[in-house]
Amino acid sequence: MGYSPIRIRWNSIYRKLLVTYVALTALGTSILATYILWSFYGYFMKSRQADLDDWSTALSESVADALVANDLERAALTVQRYGARESVTLRIFGPDGRLLSTSAPEIDRHVSDWYSIPGIREALQNKPTQGVTKGILSNDDRLYAAKPIVRNGQMLGVLRMSITLDQFQRQFRRVILTILGTLLFTVLICALISERLARNIARPIKAMSNFAIQIGKGDLDGNLNIRQEDEIGQLATELNRMSQRLASLDKERRSFLANVSHELRTPVSNVLVTVEALANGAIEEPELRDRFIQTVQDETARLSRLIQDLLDLGRLEAGVAALEKQPLRLQNLIDRAVRAVESRMRSKGVGIRLDMPEVQLEGDPERLLQAFLNVLDNAIKHSVSDSIVLIAGKIEGGQVAVKIQDQGQGIRESDIPHIFEQFYTADRSRQGSGAGLGLAIARRIVEAHGGTIAASSKGEGKGAIFTIRLPIDKLS
Repeated sequence: MGYSPIRIRWNSIYRKLLVTYVALTALGTSILATYILWSFYGYFMKSRQADLDDWSTALSESVADALVANDLERAALTVQRYGARESVTLRIFGPDGRLLSTSAPEIDRHVSDWYSIPGIREALQNKPTQGVTKGILSNDDRLYAAKPIVRNGQMLGVLRMSITLDQFQRQFRRVILTILGTLLFTVLICALISERLARNIARPIKAMSNFAIQIGKGDLDGNLNIRQEDEIGQLATELNRMSQRLASLDKERRSFLANVSHELRTPVSNVLVTVEALANGAIEEPELRDRFIQTVQDETARLSRLIQDLLDLGRLEAGVAALEKQPLRLQNLIDRAVRAVESRMRSKGVGIRLDMPEVQLEGDPERLLQAFLNVLDNAIKHSVSDSIVLIAGKIEGGQVAVKIQDQGQGIRESDIPHIFEQFYTADRSRQGSGAGLGLAIARRIVEAHGGTIAASSKGEGKGAIFTIRLPIDKLS
């Protein structure tokens, strides 16, 4: 399964990622552009105010010399010289607030109250001021500075100097447009990059979403082909493993159902045929009747054992089989298992050799007995006459390893991985009258006690070895 095409929906992860990336880019660049513009504007205003303050201070000294000498013409010449530029306006006021000289007489003749002009009243009170205000008869922004002219502690007048900000504002508007254009271009470039990034992220997620939907519909044959060394790649790998595991479980389920059906059908069919034979007259013949009744009893007992094994296996796999754990001695447990199979061993000519250490476990004695009996039953079933079944235990760290070894035909190497599967009968060691559930139940019981069980063989004709490892009771 490759990547599936991305269809943009209102609530798709692709759209969410793209909108998020573009929004963050636009927000970040807007904040940066605003900071740059604000810093540039603040820096320019501070620079112009500092320049204006220096100019007005220097000019006030020159005007003070003229006023001390009572030379108004010299003061007027200074005003005309430095206020001649269109962007600069220079005015000199007397200590009583009367206008003495101006570089803009056409405008100033219309002013009747100079105290209303920003900075004049404060400067006449010997308080230098500066700031931004509108022109006297215009709407343009101007930067002004008003300074008292003082010499030897005597107030001689006030000098007010202003410059227009119109040129700067035009330049600043061009800068704003340039930055806005750059901002839009940056957002566009980032949007293209974000679109590719969002698509690369959304594509495997969309593929995994479709893959999960496919699994939910029961199609377990697909496979994700996502090769990424990140969390998405790890998730894709786990989804593939999950799909493979589900496919394996589905295969096991189908095989289990088929095997159960087969195992149940055989005894039921035998009972049905026998009962029909009895109903058709076989009951009138005592010898035949007794043989048929024994067949019904045997098949019914076989069916009962199969159903009980299935119930045990189901409860163990579902984890609902409660274990009544208690301290127990391994030697006593093995002795009980040997006594239970002693008659079968004698009838087949099989002996037992025990070599068990004194060790204490914590577990459910009945369940563990069932596990050992199942393994012993398998060993006896496949032992040859006049042979020995060896049961030996050995302490290994915090565990005890119990080996049950027979002298039968052994297990083929290819069958060992499947030996504990339900109904597995491919190996000769599993053939016989059983349903193939004993070793599967034994494995579930051992694993429920925190242990492990494994099978091995030295080769065909050299017997099989089953090793059960169980944790030792720490209080023993």
